[in-house]
Amino acid sequence: MFTQRPDLSDLFVQLGLPADDADIERFISEHRGLKSALPIHEAPFWNKSQADFLRQSLTDDAEWAEVIDELNTRLH
Repeated sequence: MFTQRPDLSDLFVQLGLPADDADIERFISEHRGLKSALPIHEAPFWNKSQADFLRQSLTDDAEWAEVIDELNTRLH
């Protein structure tokens, strides 16, 4: 559990992705342009575990939800 609000770097670590600023910007640049109707957890570039984590975190309004919303906005 985090004692502070997770940020994008924390989320990328949680998802098992490279998490420095340049890696995050590269990921967003490569995957930007998702259709507005496509929920972030249904994007084709996630593996099952990543998609499940994103979906469950949003469903539960978990501590990750705000940073997932931030990523969602940047990918759409």
